[in-house]
Amino acid sequence: MSEFKLGKPVPDFTLPAVSGDNYHFEDYRKQTGGWQLIIFFRGSWCPACMGELEELEKSKGYFEGKNIHLTTISTDNLDALKNMVEKHNYTFQVLADEKLEVLEKYQVHYHGENAPYEDHGIHGEPAYFLVDELGNLLYQQRQTSPFGRPTPTELRKIIQYISKNLK
Repeated sequence: MSEFKLGKPVPDFTLPAVSGDNYHFEDYRKQTGGWQLIIFFRGSWCPACMGELEELEKSKGYFEGKNIHLTTISTDNLDALKNMVEKHNYTFQVLADEKLEVLEKYQVHYHGENAPYEDHGIHGEPAYFLVDELGNLLYQQRQTSPFGRPTPTELRKIIQYISKNLK
């Protein structure tokens, strides 16, 4: 299992994208340059997630202006995610991690069969990873529930702080 430390490389991964392509993180990172903001969300069935994704879509111009590329990942099935993207016209990357492989690599909390409360079955919880142009971790936050996630405005503040104070 990877150890997540600031300034250290994050794990590489390949997942199916709603676009129909396979998304390979290292290839995408090298192609786009800049920083990567990887966001894990619960699923297309989660109202809190839909609100967050709507706000991310509205804020996408800000992130692109800072050369920060958004990639979102859910353990939801690919067809449900395709329908979600089509319905909401999301323009950022949306990936399906149905086998929980990337979720485990990134040590994202998930609601499993043994969880202490009922929910929507097995699914990942929100998590955030900001990665620099070399693939090194600049920021991470993992949630154990759908609540407490940073808003896009808070993500902007985090990015501004890190950019200003980066050694």
